[in-house]
This record gives sequence, structure tokens and C-alpha cells, in this order.
Amino acid sequence: MAKRLIPTLNRVLIEKIVPPSKTNTGILLPEKTTKLNSGKVIAVGPGARDKDGKIIPVSVKEGETVLLPEYGGTEVKLGEKEYHLYRDEDILGTLHD
Repeated sequence: MAKRLIPTLNRVLIEKIVPPSKTNTGILLPEKTTKLNSGKVIAVGPGARDKDGKIIPVSVKEGETVLLPEYGGTEVKLGEKEYHLYRDEDILGTLHD
């Protein structure tokens, strides 16, 4: 079984961030507050090619936190962890503090 996945073309490997379902003091949070679809970029492909053969680089970098669409992506399981593969253009934006 593969232990590492390197995306091809303009694909991005993302580990979804699962927000906590309760606070540090033990208060359960409603499901709506944990609904933000975000993830951490684990690996990126080199980029897609345009009609002239030049590479168009991927717009996100490894380590960034991104906003994801509610549906889409391809689920990939490597070992015990679950990841998702998205095309670069499917990612909605990056999240910053």
C-alpha cells in the first residue's frame, strides 16, 4: 500500500480539518458551528499545461489552510488517514488569521 501520494497536474491533496465538537470545558457545540469546510494543503501537483505547453502553476502552497466546496473532491485513504483530492480551480480560497 502506498504511504505517500504526489498529485498530478493541477490537483491538490488536502487533509480536512475536523473542528472540535465540544469546548475545553466540556460544553457541546451545535453542529452548525462546526460546519466550516476547510482543510490543510498536504501536497500540490506541478500545475496544468496551457495549449502552448507551458505550465500554469497551482495557486496554493503546501501548509496553507483553504476553504473547500461543500461537495466534490475525491476521497483517498493512505494508511489510517483520509485525504481529499481537489482540482486547483475547485478550491474557493485561502484562510488567514
